[in-house]
Amino acid sequence: MSRLIQTLNSKINLFPIWFMRQAGRYLPEYRKIRLEKRTFLDLCFDSKISSKITLQPVKKFNLDAAIVFSDILTIPNSLGQKVYYIENVGPILEPLQKKVLSKLYKYRDFIKKNYEVYNQIKIIKKKIKGKALIGFVGAPWTLAVYMLNRKSPSHNFKIKNLNFNNKLINLLTKFATIHIEKQIENGAEVIQIFDSWAGLIRENQLHKFCYHPTKRMLKSLKRKFPNIPIICFPRGIGKKYKDFVNFVGPDCISIDQSINPSWAITNLNGIPIQGGIDPIIFCGERKNVRKITYKYLNIFRDYPYIFNLGHGITPDAKIENIKHMVEIVKENRL
Repeated sequence: MSRLIQTLNSKINLFPIWFMRQAGRYLPEYRKIRLEKRTFLDLCFDSKISSKITLQPVKKFNLDAAIVFSDILTIPNSLGQKVYYIENVGPILEPLQKKVLSKLYKYRDFIKKNYEVYNQIKIIKKKIKGKALIGFVGAPWTLAVYMLNRKSPSHNFKIKNLNFNNKLINLLTKFATIHIEKQIENGAEVIQIFDSWAGLIRENQLHKFCYHPTKRMLKSLKRKFPNIPIICFPRGIGKKYKDFVNFVGPDCISIDQSINPSWAITNLNGIPIQGGIDPIIFCGERKNVRKITYKYLNIFRDYPYIFNLGHGITPDAKIENIKHMVEIVKENRL
């Protein structure tokens, strides 16, 4: 059994290590493959190539887990709202039309369009031993933000301009759950739910748009797959992480870099904690990587912790810095 799964299931402090966005643009191996495909989604929907990409960082750094190389926006794309990825801009979505919502009940079409994602998991499962295989999905709120805003909300975003409604959230909850079920059925051993834009939700609406939809997903998944650990990442909600954990009840909580790790230990119910390290650390000097790694080793010495970042690895990350962190963690494992 992998260190990650042991830590999640038994709350044993084994310091497993993996990184969000561990496969991608900072790796020369990835950039070489990227030149062979026309679009980012071409990569996601080619299981032979996407499985190679998934395994690149696992082999390069000897990480404790592989996470499926895909994207949260395969869901809206598979539901009929086409997604385009523009270099140095990011995802751009077609306008959301009523006909898209009317097609959301077509289960078989959805599964068929995501076949390559599920097949990738089968391929990877045969090639990794002693490593955890992580599947993932975007949370309903975050998916709705992209579908309604039609691009990343990171620039000049005004939430009041978007019409969030229960129908859209409910339908996305349904299909995000289906997407996870299929990943588990094909071999995913751990699941992470990314609510990357939860920090945009007004405090008085967190229950409606963040807590409740995620809890519904967990309730449904745990009925079918009680032994599959689920990690939740409601990025940007600050000290509301405590309320989230109490209400939703994930197996592990992934924290962003704004959260004080000591506060997290005190307030998050003793469940395994993941992440929190600022991704910018990999862009700077080696000595800073060493300093922050030892800081987290010392803080979490007696607590079940998964080494990870407060968000994904950035394109300008230095490979030698990533290697250095992994080496330090492995040298200091109990």
